Amino acid sequence: MPTWIPTVKAEDVEAEDVAPFTHGGTEYAIYRSPDDEFFASAGFCTHEAEMLCRGFVMGHEIECPRHNGRFDYRTGKALGAPVLVDLRTYPTRVVDGVVEIDLG
Repeated sequence: MPTWIPTVKAEDVEAEDVAPFTHGGTEYAIYRSPDDEFFASAGFCTHEAEMLCRGFVMGHEIECPRHNGRFDYRTGKALGAPVLVDLRTYPTRVVDGVVEIDLG
């Protein structure tokens, strides 16, 4: 069963950018793609737990700021060393200008 949680205002996330969001003591990353879609993932890199919201977004990839590991933020797929474990992702939707993620 979906558990939709409001995160950030859609207008606050520019295209090809990432915004942090914390809920229940857990960090998440909210992305806006170049084609104006929203995505969400766990907030920390699976390699050494660096906050991804400090990373660099290029197209549909997030690059970790610590060791430059990259993920496809749409699917969570790790795209090569040093990142070997995929990133958890979450469904998103926009309701009344707010990005919501499904934590269910």
